[in-house]
Amino acid sequence: MVDDHPMTVKGYQMTLENTMANKISVIDTAFNCDTGYDKITSSKNKPYHLVFLDINLPPAKNHRILDGEDLGILLRKDFPDTKIIILTMLSDNYRINSILKSINPNGFSIKSKLTPKTLQDAVATVLMGNCYYCEVVNNLVRKQVSNQLTVDGFDRKILYHLSLGEKMKNLPHFVPLSLPTIERRKRRLKQLFDVKEGDKSLIKKAKEKGFI
Repeated sequence: MVDDHPMTVKGYQMTLENTMANKISVIDTAFNCDTGYDKITSSKNKPYHLVFLDINLPPAKNHRILDGEDLGILLRKDFPDTKIIILTMLSDNYRINSILKSINPNGFSIKSKLTPKTLQDAVATVLMGNCYYCEVVNNLVRKQVSNQLTVDGFDRKILYHLSLGEKMKNLPHFVPLSLPTIERRKRRLKQLFDVKEGDKSLIKKAKEKGFI
């Protein structure tokens, strides 16, 4: 379980230990991207069966992993058999859609809709090899809000470093793209977010939607 709220994690643990002890023997925890990354990558000989990921996590110290989405992408690439359940406070349709595309999680629930029963149902469903999406996510999938907005890892890194106050000319030091490519991506992001003013407005809109 990777979540930056220890009390939340404790609640998840108690729920599953009390209701699913016959199916789950060990629950490991991490509270930030660095610890999550270290535990995930050190499990190669015995990969995790299931990983719970929050999205809003403190970024890694080297800024290469910015949030739970980056951890999920890494998991999908290096541990394709590990099942992933996203538990997040984010509810913006476009942000949810971006996570669905980049991670393709086995489970996805909005924390405000989560109860001990739905947590138990989500874990049982995913461990049986099926997908569990809460009603909010299911509605989005059915509506297929979809290809209207695509924000990938490079875009999120551009937004992140701009939010730290980095100048455009310095971004190629942090994002492995040329400056003209980064500028094109920034213009596209402004179009996608319907921002007609400067970088501050872009960063504000990206934060509102949960991309930073």
